[in-house]
Amino acid sequence: MADATPPLFLDVFSTCPLPGNSSQDAYLRRVIEVARWSEECDCKGILVYTDNSTPDPWLIAQVIIQNTQAICPLVAVQPVYMHPYTVAKMISTLGHLYGRRVFLNMVAGGFTNDLAALGDATPHDQRYDRLVEYTTIIKQLTAGPSPVTFHGKFYQVTNLKLTPPLPAGLEPGILLSGSSAAGMASARQLGAVAIKYPKPAHAYESEPLDPDVHTGIRVGVIARATEADAWQVACERFPGDRKGQLMHQLAMRVSDSVWHKQLAELGRESQAENGPYWLWPFENYKTFCPYLVGSYERVAEELNRYVATGHRTLILDIPPCKDELLHVHQAFRTAHAQRV
Repeated sequence: MADATPPLFLDVFSTCPLPGNSSQDAYLRRVIEVARWSEECDCKGILVYTDNSTPDPWLIAQVIIQNTQAICPLVAVQPVYMHPYTVAKMISTLGHLYGRRVFLNMVAGGFTNDLAALGDATPHDQRYDRLVEYTTIIKQLTAGPSPVTFHGKFYQVTNLKLTPPLPAGLEPGILLSGSSAAGMASARQLGAVAIKYPKPAHAYESEPLDPDVHTGIRVGVIARATEADAWQVACERFPGDRKGQLMHQLAMRVSDSVWHKQLAELGRESQAENGPYWLWPFENYKTFCPYLVGSYERVAEELNRYVATGHRTLILDIPPCKDELLHVHQAFRTAHAQRV
């Protein structure tokens, strides 16, 4: 078991693997392994993706709960897939069966081809308006036993009651994308954590965060005892891939996500900087977040700069193995030691 020292006063979430080309049995084993590694390394939760190409995140969340002791699934929720009452019922049922809290990663958009296949042509900012209504109903249903009446532009419910009610103390935590102005406004309205695919930490020292919004970041971490060892691992794991670069360019054309375009622009800017912030995996379509690469001490310094500017939640990329997650945990412990 990893040292239980809290990392950086951050809420740290790992990420569940995607099936890829794995067999059914191999994928199931991998989900369980990553969830257990994450729990051993003191992660508060684990993100479970959703889109048209992935398994149902609620069924994956149940697998995670059944095979761990305390880690909380962070379930990605896209309104076009189910009614908000169904989400509340899922949360309540898991709470009754396992006594485990669930976090929600509220998804407003996605790949435009996915949304088109589902018949959803709602414009970007209106999707956030819809997300606010959707999440408000979920929050009200899970907050207590009183029936909920809500009449909005997108959803209407009358005297709707969640039965059985969610046990006290298991109310869902809410996260959503804060990369766009609409996302930040939604997070502020809902009291949610706004997650960003961040700029280098120094950028936030001259651009203060909104004090009325809880914020977090999504990054990968590759840390070793020395800078050279860390960069060697990083380059071996993420070599250049022409096919991936072409897929990245295609994704840029079919996505209307603000964060995708922001990261692409940051990639051009960060090439001239000599620091731990690295976008090469994103540019080769190997992942969708920046990476921090360097020695434990250098990565810890960067993490502490994010914390100092107000970020309190961190979502890691999918860990390739347990040892890699242990190295990440060591960087967190180093960051904690630098602060005390």
